[in-house]
Amino acid sequence: MFRKLLTLFAAMSLGAAFAAVDVNKASEAELDGIKGVGPATSTLIVAERKKSEFKNWDDFIARIKGVGQKTAAKFSAQGMTVDGTTYQAATKTDTKTVQRKTELN
Repeated sequence: MFRKLLTLFAAMSLGAAFAAVDVNKASEAELDGIKGVGPATSTLIVAERKKSEFKNWDDFIARIKGVGQKTAAKFSAQGMTVDGTTYQAATKTDTKTVQRKTELN
């Protein structure tokens, strides 16, 4: 019986460790649980969120100093989401298309 309880507890703990952490809802402690997010970054995220919620990953990257596409991808791989959405980096083709559309306007 004890083994079953121990196994159940371990499984629940692992599930919680890999649970999604939404930057618009998470506490500083939950944000600190993401590898690479320290106290300074989690404080900045919460302060920026108080001004207004993050609309998407691009908004998050623009407002949080030190976070670029590479870091956003790492955070997302560890369970961080923005409004329930994981980060998907733009491909080179997507970037070129946006640049061409901008140049045409």
